[in-house]
Amino acid sequence: MTTTQARTEPDDAPGTEPQAGTPATAGHPGGHGPHGYSAQKDAHLKRLRRIEGQIRGLQRMVDEDVYCIDVLTQVSASTKALQSFALSLLEEHLRHCVAAAAEQGGVELDAKVAEASAAIGRLLRS
Repeated sequence: MTTTQARTEPDDAPGTEPQAGTPATAGHPGGHGPHGYSAQKDAHLKRLRRIEGQIRGLQRMVDEDVYCIDVLTQVSASTKALQSFALSLLEEHLRHCVAAAAEQGGVELDAKVAEASAAIGRLLRS
């Protein structure tokens, strides 16, 4: 399935833009402002597009019956790229969301630490 096949709505579909007067923190738990990755959003999107290209390359390789080991090498590179991206997001989460929760302390901090620990656990299992 291609990216265009997966999308069912255009980018400017009704309901996709925030309502006028809605604070930028509305979707962020705890109201701490934009997500930690927001400052690097363009760089992250560029990186994800590059990874998407690697995955398309894998599809082409399989379609063209490329030698198995060459395909596996590309799988390894793609997996490494996704893991690197995930670690970058995790670091930004720790610096932004967990640090903001640390300022509040209490239940908010406990929840953010537990959330980060669970995310780390999922990354280690992948």
